[in-house]
Amino acid sequence: MAERRKRVLIVDDEEDLTWTLQKKLSKDRDIFEVICVNSGREAIDVLNQIPVDLVITDVRMPEVSGLDLLVQIKNLYPATKVIIMTAYGSSDVQKAANERGCLHYIEKPFEINSLRQLILNALEKRKGFKGSVSDFQLSDIIQLNCLGRLTSALKVSCEDEQGVIYFQEGNIVHAETDYFQGEAAFYHIMSWHGGEFVVLRNQTAEKQTINRGWQSLLLESLRRLDESSDLAKQEAAREKRKRHRRLQQVLRKIYSSDGVQHVFLHNKMGFPLYYMGDMSKRKDEVTELGNHISSFLEKIGKELSFLDGKTLRFWEFQFEKRTFILQRIPGQDAFLSILGDENVNSGFIRLEIKKNLQNLSKLI
Repeated sequence: MAERRKRVLIVDDEEDLTWTLQKKLSKDRDIFEVICVNSGREAIDVLNQIPVDLVITDVRMPEVSGLDLLVQIKNLYPATKVIIMTAYGSSDVQKAANERGCLHYIEKPFEINSLRQLILNALEKRKGFKGSVSDFQLSDIIQLNCLGRLTSALKVSCEDEQGVIYFQEGNIVHAETDYFQGEAAFYHIMSWHGGEFVVLRNQTAEKQTINRGWQSLLLESLRRLDESSDLAKQEAAREKRKRHRRLQQVLRKIYSSDGVQHVFLHNKMGFPLYYMGDMSKRKDEVTELGNHISSFLEKIGKELSFLDGKTLRFWEFQFEKRTFILQRIPGQDAFLSILGDENVNSGFIRLEIKKNLQNLSKLI
């Protein structure tokens, strides 16, 4: 028995648009049949009479909006996929569409070929689908399974960890990872920031370890993420202060050396990364000093163009009453500049730099 040709129902109150779409998509008539209507009520009439595989609907329509139509389709025909299109795109509209089980969201104006590819992807017959958690929010995938009242398994991998969330008719009934089960496993999976997922339809759990509603689970996972994010920010701030103190200790030995007036960490363009000297409270003067050093490096580089391809590591310039020492920080776009009078103990400074060079690279 020949397989039924797929049906795509396009719903938009702009007759010119539906006419154009039907004409342009007719070249794929051997793959799918296109039906166009101009209201949500007409769409419901079509759905009540014949099976439809995919509905593409506008959001703003009189009487029955696209979002209302989406809800009715998911309640009455959960196997029918829905793509929302709108000329009034916003994050709120997209969020509302996702919460109601929308497969995809596209803003007008769009290329016909882009819509055609979305249709082909939606109609492709697969046992499951793959995606990247960086392309979707994991919570969106979970909501699609729940709102669609699916029985499925969501397999998620993150670096060297794997986990599975099981759905039974739209309810989350079980979750497991290498070390957790039940709600603990669900919250652990939701804490992952990226990875790959696969949804396998009609996969059932061998046991039920979760009885809490999916909305409550998602809210609790968001609360935990916020809490862990605050802790992470506090830890990052503590680590930053710790690096700052260690950096200060390293540079303090150099600054305390006889004759040293300025110890300055900066990038190639002279932007200040750290400064120790008598201009500490005058940031504009520190920035100006960085600009002078940057210009100096540029001029020297042009003068020594015959050294093209050679990497500057350490320079020392002795002027009549001034000393300038420059050290490139390995692995960073950064330099350590030391300025002082003619009495600077350059041997001691060179030794201190050599002892702490790797530390400086890590502390920046």
